[in-house]
Amino acid sequence: MRISVARTLAMVVPSKSAAFYNKKPRATSSAFDPACRDCPRLAAHLDRIKREHPDYHARPVAPFGPANAELLVVGLAPGLHGANRTGRPFTGDDAGILLYEALHGHGFANREGSSDPRDGLALIGCRVTNAVKCLPPQNKPQPDEIRRCNRYLAGEIAAVRPRAILALGAIAHRAVLMALGLAPGAWRFAHHAVYELPSVRLFDSYHCSRYNTQTKRLTAPMFEAVVRDIATFLRGPT
Repeated sequence: MRISVARTLAMVVPSKSAAFYNKKPRATSSAFDPACRDCPRLAAHLDRIKREHPDYHARPVAPFGPANAELLVVGLAPGLHGANRTGRPFTGDDAGILLYEALHGHGFANREGSSDPRDGLALIGCRVTNAVKCLPPQNKPQPDEIRRCNRYLAGEIAAVRPRAILALGAIAHRAVLMALGLAPGAWRFAHHAVYELPSVRLFDSYHCSRYNTQTKRLTAPMFEAVVRDIATFLRGPT
């Protein structure tokens, strides 16, 4: 289902996010912390993974890309053998293949990327992060973990000041709204939905996970169409 920008413009309601970009993130609470252990379940899970795989990153995964970017891509959380292993978002798993191919195809990356974080991949006007910075068991973060980690996403949006946000999946969609101080019920997640929020335009896509691509819930052309729309919005028609 595609929700047009014209339709979503009518859905904008006053909110505290209107002045969001005027607030500086508090370094003590909203700046990414590579040593964060605020979620006991996630911290214990990472400890177990580190014992089983001593060469894995197995810590909170930092955002990737320039500090000032017109596009912020928000995923769910690091994958066990992807970002949790390599320390770079969407690197080392199938989701990253589709994501970085599409970003490269529309000028947001200098190459398609690989499973090696030392591959020379650089993002252009784009930054990639996750709603939850640590690997959750079964790839399912609990609601309190999403809320606890949301201050990092809120601080990042305030610092990066993107013109567009791409939310990969319903959890990322709701996390973005939470970070902006918006009620999630007013803007429903749907693949290829576009919402004009105060200060930023939100684009939705199904997550580019292996499950979604294998079941054809999300195809490469479907995802590429979303990224193409974002590029058109930011740069105009080519």
